[in-house]
Amino acid sequence: MKYEAVPAEKSTVKITMTFTPEEWEAANDKAYRENRHRYTVNGFRKGKAPRHILENFYGKGLFYEAALNILFGENYGNILEAEKEKFTAVGDPELALGENFSEENVVLVATTPVRPDVTIGAYKGIKIPKYEYTVTDAQVDSEVESVQRRLAKHVEVTDRPAQLTDTVNIDFVGKVDGKEFEGGSAEGFDLTLGSGQFIPGFEEKVVGMNLGDVRDIDVVFPEDYQAEDLKGKPAVFTVTLHKISGLELPALDEEFAKKLGADSVEAYRAKVRERLEVAAKNRSRNETEDAILAEIAKTATAEIPDALIERQEEYSMQRLEANLKYSQGIALDDYLAYIGTDRAGYMKSFEEDAKRTVMHQLVLEKIMELEHIEATEEEIDAKVAEQAASVGKEPETYKKTLDPRQLEYIEGEIRVNKAFEFLMANNEMEVQSNE
Repeated sequence: MKYEAVPAEKSTVKITMTFTPEEWEAANDKAYRENRHRYTVNGFRKGKAPRHILENFYGKGLFYEAALNILFGENYGNILEAEKEKFTAVGDPELALGENFSEENVVLVATTPVRPDVTIGAYKGIKIPKYEYTVTDAQVDSEVESVQRRLAKHVEVTDRPAQLTDTVNIDFVGKVDGKEFEGGSAEGFDLTLGSGQFIPGFEEKVVGMNLGDVRDIDVVFPEDYQAEDLKGKPAVFTVTLHKISGLELPALDEEFAKKLGADSVEAYRAKVRERLEVAAKNRSRNETEDAILAEIAKTATAEIPDALIERQEEYSMQRLEANLKYSQGIALDDYLAYIGTDRAGYMKSFEEDAKRTVMHQLVLEKIMELEHIEATEEEIDAKVAEQAASVGKEPETYKKTLDPRQLEYIEGEIRVNKAFEFLMANNEMEVQSNE
């Protein structure tokens, strides 16, 4: 096999593989041996017919596709390894046959998306926002109250109208231009007022309804609503209220604190503050790092292949699916059907964020390359020891349980942290006002 790898448009490399007639014949023979069990010819037991009999009966090209897959699989990875100093594949290639394909002219062309080169402008000595968030007493109070609400009992209410935070059981029928629309009606639906589950204005207008009330609620679908035929349109929902359930909060006392693993209310509030401070520190760092990359990316250029964008979009979809499943118990397909779209349509909404995220990643990698930022063995061992201590194991024993990908992740994490420390030390970081 001979091959040629040449750069192509939009950060791709065109790899042309040319195979000898002997290699093609061997691949077809292997394809025959791997697939003959699928075919039957009269006079032969299934899977026992000779190759030439099967090709005469089903056609000369019976095993061509399988043979091409064999040749690709046996050679493509070796080519990428041989060319790793020149380019890095970042997605699956598009495969095509060369012109005038025949048994004497077997050419397979793989157009492979590769990591693009990035050109960046100034990344040192520039002004960049630095975000610092602190925790207030009011935030601690709010967090404690949210836990109280989570542990509260639902008590049926009969002597007052519905109010925010109540859960109401309702029937509703939605109409646009006087006609009911798909997905706009339900019976016996439980809705927590103030949860933001319905479109803006709906829940607020249920507030004040009494048991047995029937009310027409006028709302307007947002301009960015998922269902194209409903965007920006006024609608009327006829709502019938059947039941109101209010929250009975547990008392904020020692018993409450002990249920949550603290000896006293003061000790519990201290634990809450500590948790919020960790979150605030992480938020400060994350937003500052985003600001650094956003500023540097303003002068960066790169021809980003579609494969990288699509991979980031898919990652965002996976995170959405996990969040819906674990936080709300909703399947992604059910959620998409409810908002009137499908996976392909919703994934498109991640496109701009995906482009920005990929560009930021490429910018950071370019800076690490330019500044020769690496993780030393001592730094990797220190991180491994830290992780080992967290699970009560000796570092050497723990390290033996890690596979190469885990060690590679640790190395990458160290390099990224060092890169941001370098960038914060070499730029004018302007502290933003706290919230």
